[in-house]
Amino acid sequence: MTSVTFLLMIVVFIATLGIQFWLQRTYARYSRVANARGLTGAQVARTILDAHGLHGVRVEPVPGALTDHYDPMQKVVRLSEPNYASPSSAALAVAAHEVGHAIQDAKGYAWLRVRAQLLPVANIGSMFGPWIFLLGMLMSFNETLMSVGIWLFGAAALFQLVTLPVEFDASNRALAILQRMNFLDNREMGGARAVLTAAALTYVAALANSLATILHYVAIMQSAREE
Repeated sequence: MTSVTFLLMIVVFIATLGIQFWLQRTYARYSRVANARGLTGAQVARTILDAHGLHGVRVEPVPGALTDHYDPMQKVVRLSEPNYASPSSAALAVAAHEVGHAIQDAKGYAWLRVRAQLLPVANIGSMFGPWIFLLGMLMSFNETLMSVGIWLFGAAALFQLVTLPVEFDASNRALAILQRMNFLDNREMGGARAVLTAAALTYVAALANSLATILHYVAIMQSAREE
């Protein structure tokens, strides 16, 4: 059983690498396609926020590539420097997606609030869960420690599960807004949709990785119990 779950982990890991490669390739492709209106990610983010009455939410550049995120504590949409200044279809898609999170926050989107509540436990689980499980293995397969490690890591997986509807909803909002406010034409919308679809699949892959790891941990504990 442990060999099967280990093989599953390898397959999921390889699939994750493939999805990451697809995201990078898709993003690079549509980063070279300028939108017809010549608007930058920062301009579109600001326009959408103002259109939704979110005048107090700032838009700021942040170093790095694909480091874009919405900070609900500071009420800031942070766009990676390339997306902040770029007039590409990819930049507009990412900017609109992050603004989608700001709109979720303003509207009290339930899944966003649940994710925020899970975040502290998820951080602890992802950081310490595997180490506690390993410690249990080293201590003559101590089932109590191994179980604690699994449950803690499970909290991180639960966070990833809740993240899916949050990210999918933000992308759906982004695409609808980009089309409704005529930021992108039909051809450019195809590029925006491709970028957001590839990004969404990375969250699915992360969850699959965590679930495969949990199954492997459970199989190890079950094998130790049977010996």
